[in-house]
Amino acid sequence: MQNSISEKRETWNTILIFLALVTVLSSFFHYAIVNLYPSRIYIGGLMWCPAIAAIITLKLKKRPVSSLPWNWGNWKYIRLSYFIPALYGIITYILIWILGFGSLADKEVITDWGKELGLTGIGTLNPTWIVIIAIILSGTVEVMRSSATTLGEEIGWRGFFIFELRKVLSFTGVSFFSGIIWATWHWPVIVYYGENVILELTTFYVVIIAMSFMMTYYTFKSKSLWPAVIFHAVSNVYIQKILPELTVNNEGTEHWLGEYGIMFAIVTSIFGIYFWRKAINEKL
Repeated sequence: MQNSISEKRETWNTILIFLALVTVLSSFFHYAIVNLYPSRIYIGGLMWCPAIAAIITLKLKKRPVSSLPWNWGNWKYIRLSYFIPALYGIITYILIWILGFGSLADKEVITDWGKELGLTGIGTLNPTWIVIIAIILSGTVEVMRSSATTLGEEIGWRGFFIFELRKVLSFTGVSFFSGIIWATWHWPVIVYYGENVILELTTFYVVIIAMSFMMTYYTFKSKSLWPAVIFHAVSNVYIQKILPELTVNNEGTEHWLGEYGIMFAIVTSIFGIYFWRKAINEKL
């Protein structure tokens, strides 16, 4: 019993050291994002703060960096970690189009998207082919590029943090607590750049906590951080890069659109509840 209490105290000590390091390291980049330009460089740096904090924590605790779950894991979970965020993104925007919160892009909008991607330089393409090629390129090349930054977050959050939390909390506790921390870590950016801050913070917390349940499930099932890296990158690309380009905003419906939109929060919540129940049934 005494050993158990001591081990839990040591685990919480490790968690607090990690969170303190994340806070200190991130504060420099949060300041730069708000006050300096170009912000994209500092966002990339910010996303690597959890990884750096995890590595420093391991060093302080005299644990090897190789103890992180670097193994690739079962390809099944890699495939599902691509499919699930693409699926919830597509469902979100199909509902937006059907319910009239946004309209499916017309030929002119799609052609402009093609110009941005340089597709008009390879001959005359009809809108259908522009969409197909753009999705293929964004869904592969852009996902790989995005993975370079999501890796920094996931080494920290899923590779280290949730495995520490697992020593003292249930799956539900790990997913919810890590989701709250992960969402809170983003708040300075949302507060500074947000237009309707209260609504956007609310929907963002819902989305991030729901994603935390999904990503924790795949991380624990695979015993690998790579499904979370892929999941995070694919979610970012589909919600930020692909689906908004296929959507024309309708007047008065802006609160339903995008990664801070109400519709995205509703859809990810349903997915999150499904994975929560799935994890409990599997005694994960």
